[in-house]
Amino acid sequence: MIDKNNMINFFNKCASSWDADTIKDEKITTTIFDNGGIRPGVAVLDVACGTGVLFPDYLSRNVKSVTGVDISPEMIRIAKGKFQDHRISILCADIKTVELGQHFDCCMVYNALPHFPDPQNLIRVLASHLKPDGRLSVAHGMSRAALQRHHSGAASKVSIELPSETELAQMFAPYFDVDVMISDDKMYQVSGIKKL
Repeated sequence: MIDKNNMINFFNKCASSWDADTIKDEKITTTIFDNGGIRPGVAVLDVACGTGVLFPDYLSRNVKSVTGVDISPEMIRIAKGKFQDHRISILCADIKTVELGQHFDCCMVYNALPHFPDPQNLIRVLASHLKPDGRLSVAHGMSRAALQRHHSGAASKVSIELPSETELAQMFAPYFDVDVMISDDKMYQVSGIKKL
């Protein structure tokens, strides 16, 4: 089981180099956002937002708002220092217990699912934060195999194995109608619309 305090400490230590170490492929990000319903006028919940690496991408699509939530105080401190746009709200909180006071059109969990030890419960919680017909996307900008290699070092104590796209779609099924399942040598994404 992943210890919450170990998780916070790990990501606090990573925060200062997070932006420099982040590798983003614009083509993959575009695909993930297209599949995730990120379009003008939507309210987005970015779970485990880190330093806000996706925030400029959301804003470039003219979203209505972005609410970023992360458990690491240091990640949030850096994110708040980078972004003062009125459309962005940034919270240091545990997504499993925080009260957000609104419902969202889209929820994105990007490069983060293995750091949640109970993904089925996370999906249930995220469904509760979405509007009817809201969309949840879990995505990684690399393959499952590459992610496993990436997490085999220092991150092994704060991560679990990423489920296959089929396994994750089954976890989505009680709450979402899954219409995107991708797991190839470049990316991973499962996305679906909240059931009414």
